[in-house]
Amino acid sequence: MRRAVERIRGLTGLRFQLGERSLRIEGEPQAALAAVEAIRGTGFEIHPWPEASDSPADGEAGAHEHDAVTGTGLPRLLAALALAITAEGLSFFVPDAPWSRPAGLAIAAAAIALAGFSTFRKGLSALRDGRLNINALMSVAVAGAFVIGQWPEAAMVMALYAIAELIEARAVDRARNAISGLLALSPDTADLQQANGTWKSVPVREVPIGATVRVRPGERVAMDGVVTEGSTSIDQAPVTGESLPVDKGPGDAVYAGTINQTGTIECRVTAAASQSTLARIIHAVEQAQGSRAPTQRFVDRFAAIYTPAVFVLALAVAIAGPWLFGWTALAAVYKALVLLVIACPCALVISTPVTVVSGLASAARRGILVKGGVHLEQARLLKAIALDKTGTITEGKPRLVEWQMVATGTPKPRAEHVAAALAAHSDHPVSRAIAAGLTPNNVEARNFAALSGRGIEADIDGERYVLGNHRLIEERGQCSAEIEAVLRRHEKAGRTVSLLATATGVLALFAVADTIKPSSAAAVGELKAMGITPVMLTGDNQATAEAIGHEAGLTDIRGNLLPEDKLAAILALQQQYGATAMTGDGINDAPALAQADIGVAMGAAGTDIAMEAADVVVMNDDLRRIAETVRLSQRTHAVLWQNIALALGIKAVFLVLALFGSASMWMAVFADMGASLLVVFNGLRLLRNPERN
Repeated sequence: MRRAVERIRGLTGLRFQLGERSLRIEGEPQAALAAVEAIRGTGFEIHPWPEASDSPADGEAGAHEHDAVTGTGLPRLLAALALAITAEGLSFFVPDAPWSRPAGLAIAAAAIALAGFSTFRKGLSALRDGRLNINALMSVAVAGAFVIGQWPEAAMVMALYAIAELIEARAVDRARNAISGLLALSPDTADLQQANGTWKSVPVREVPIGATVRVRPGERVAMDGVVTEGSTSIDQAPVTGESLPVDKGPGDAVYAGTINQTGTIECRVTAAASQSTLARIIHAVEQAQGSRAPTQRFVDRFAAIYTPAVFVLALAVAIAGPWLFGWTALAAVYKALVLLVIACPCALVISTPVTVVSGLASAARRGILVKGGVHLEQARLLKAIALDKTGTITEGKPRLVEWQMVATGTPKPRAEHVAAALAAHSDHPVSRAIAAGLTPNNVEARNFAALSGRGIEADIDGERYVLGNHRLIEERGQCSAEIEAVLRRHEKAGRTVSLLATATGVLALFAVADTIKPSSAAAVGELKAMGITPVMLTGDNQATAEAIGHEAGLTDIRGNLLPEDKLAAILALQQQYGATAMTGDGINDAPALAQADIGVAMGAAGTDIAMEAADVVVMNDDLRRIAETVRLSQRTHAVLWQNIALALGIKAVFLVLALFGSASMWMAVFADMGASLLVVFNGLRLLRNPERN
């Protein structure tokens, strides 16, 4: 065994469970596999460590949960409890019978062996290593009680401790499984289109990027992709948190794990199964669970001082009690052992990770990916937030918002059909928006020609039509004072105008704009109500920025900004207000996202670079999720300190009772494990609907 352990030292950054211990392996994956096989060759079983948190050697909470899960099972613990009750019964009802003491002693020893073997083994290991952890405290307390003749209580304490620990661990698993359970949402197989056009069900890991897959009504989408054929309605709640289904058609993105509801669609795969949006959410949250929030770091440092201090206090009670208070030696030792059981820091240590993980899981269920407990806890401190315009406050896609006739000689339906025919033959975003906003007809256009930087022209029914911008109409000498006035009105509102004209004059004009999201104004209002100052930072011209900003309810609007200007603006906001967040979706937002105290990326429309640079990703691009994140941060912080107060307050009360002889070991174990269960279930409240916590 020693040789096997030596072979794996320093190999890869993975953690494995070997018996009751945790091993880290550093290096290349191939070397890690060889090391694992070497250990198995010695007869020992080795498995990947089941969670992303610290190992037992590194964190008490990890050890605490792991002991309960991998130690004695519930039937064995119930048997230990029955034996402990029997030992208590013998001690209470027949204390003077000659056979009572040896029988009770044997029964209590059996109960302790059934319930506490794993605890004793870990406690002795911790003591050998000089670590005063929960297992060391319980081992010393139970063994000491047994030695001084309090064997019924020793048995009962160990049985109750082990059962309560198991209940606690299962409760903690609720928080951990709230995220990892999402992985089961993605199907294992996908209908893949073959070269001959037929369909075949294959494992998702074998589907290459660029392949075409089919999703029938009622099925879950197997892989991220873009719809190429068909239309449907999809329930995206597992990924974006949206409560209502979203209509999808050709060109729209779909996510693995979402549910196809109405129609059959074909999709081009855009990401491998292991890199799907859902898989990236799971991976990011698992990584976030390993990062410690400020309160959690405080608790870790406090517990490192608290546990040795408890040992010193118990030792002082055992030694000085007879001299100061006239206690007997056995009474002093008993009080010291009760102190050790009461003072176990498990409730304190476990209070923070379960709360943080519950908060992360709650956010993910709402389509908010928070990349660490530190960001979740610090969001409550925000005083200002910078908002990009395109794709953040607005939809990020131009739409036809208004069109009107200029000339009176052409029927309005005729102008609409001609403009639709011209726009349909251009790939320019403005032309696509016009084509999408108009009703097409069977108008036949010929001899198309692109006018670089100006528009498009074609022959329709023997007449030449153009659909172009302001510059083209000016070059053609067809721009009148009336048209100029209309153009100024639209341009002041931040709209891009295209004009339909013939050789005789302008027939109609079409205004295209990037429209504000329906939720943006409400989101800005929520932020203001919370005392957070919203500011727009955009690269668009100031007139367009002000038109959109005023519609959203913003007053501080800054346009014409390059990426370095946005970065400088974030620095200035931090100096002026304090903690500042940045929200954006583009590559040009990445420097500002990285500089901000908290960077928030719009996940649905955002670039990979923006999502990587951000600390929080809003998967459905709804700005109202930012206010939700701040409120969740406030609740998480409140629950963290509630748990700390509960853990320390309960222990303080029972410590005083123990010193004055009013607390037994029974009360001690209920104080310890009762506090642990209280803080666990209090932390799990965050898993509920965040708007009803």
